[in-house]
Amino acid sequence: MDIVILAVVIAVVVLGALGGLIVGSRRNKPLPPPPPAAPDITAPPAEPHVGDEAETPREEPRRTIEEVDLPDGSAPVVVEEPPTVEAPPIEIPEPTAGRLVRLRARLSRSQNALGQGLLTLLSREHLDEDTWEEIEDTLLTADVGVQPTQELVERLRERVKVLGTRTPEELRGLLRQELVTLVDPGMDRTVHTENAAGGPGVVMVVGVNGTGKTTTTGKLARVLVADGNTVVLGAADTFRAAAADQLQTWGERVGAHTVRGPEGGDPASVAFDAVKEGKAMAADAVLIDTAGRLHTKAGLMDELGKVKRVVEKQAPLDEVLLVLDATTGQNGLVQARVFAEVVDITGIVLTKLDGTAKGGIVIAVQRELGVPVKLIGLGEGADDLAPFEPGAFVDALIGD
Repeated sequence: MDIVILAVVIAVVVLGALGGLIVGSRRNKPLPPPPPAAPDITAPPAEPHVGDEAETPREEPRRTIEEVDLPDGSAPVVVEEPPTVEAPPIEIPEPTAGRLVRLRARLSRSQNALGQGLLTLLSREHLDEDTWEEIEDTLLTADVGVQPTQELVERLRERVKVLGTRTPEELRGLLRQELVTLVDPGMDRTVHTENAAGGPGVVMVVGVNGTGKTTTTGKLARVLVADGNTVVLGAADTFRAAAADQLQTWGERVGAHTVRGPEGGDPASVAFDAVKEGKAMAADAVLIDTAGRLHTKAGLMDELGKVKRVVEKQAPLDEVLLVLDATTGQNGLVQARVFAEVVDITGIVLTKLDGTAKGGIVIAVQRELGVPVKLIGLGEGADDLAPFEPGAFVDALIGD
């Protein structure tokens, strides 16, 4: 019994010691941090009320008109004016008299193949049949044409036979005479801008795509202005994008007025208005630029005929100039035939003549149409369109 009581006491003591240890360990542990305090939230400013809940307006200090400082009447108020756009300065074109002579060097650089080739062949000691065949080939290669070539060779044969001994100077003079005769100096090469009725001369420019009609029309305006004429331009090429802008730019450079219509509009209407305005302005000449058209398209060619008829209701046409690319050679003659059937061609403008050795196209196209070459283009410069002069042209062909 005493043993049981002793065991119970020991158990109680052990349990009390264990309990004290547990409580002590808990007391030594750090307490968790207190939770953060709730932040102070500032209420947003109240939005203004509307309607019946609107607040009563507050009184603010106001000034009377007497208290406001007004500007002194002695100091003028400066009003800035919008900047004015200055018109481009009007250019003074180069005089046309003798222009081809001045451009002779440019022409002769590409044409010497014809003139120098003929002089070399004619300078041979013995002119046999082979030599004459070479002379024919040289002329045909230069696009002189079959019939004119045969005529020239026959005349050269006769004159060389009569001449006998041939010095270089004699050969040059002989060849010059025959070529000038072939070019036909008797043709009237004046660009007519004087209307019999007293109004402006009307010139219509026609041709296929890519021959340079718009540029030629602009350069022709410079030629006429250089000779003292006032010019009105008609932008009747309403199909090619920016064609009217291009022509207007050419006109502004020399002070020529341009009449234009909407893109894709009726070209006959633009041409009619151009002539009408030219008469109202008492201009000396009206130049009408038409759209390029393929000579094989009957509908386009019929439309060109319509433009011509509509213009003639306002005033007679004084010139119809056909623009041909000299580099196209005999193909240009095919184009010329078709255009001559639709509109009455009165003159030829040969462009890009400085870029080809086929100067004989001048002779061929005149023979084909029976109309003169009146102007030739010898470069990209603004004043590189020159009135055609047979003597100066032949001199450029055969060189010095």
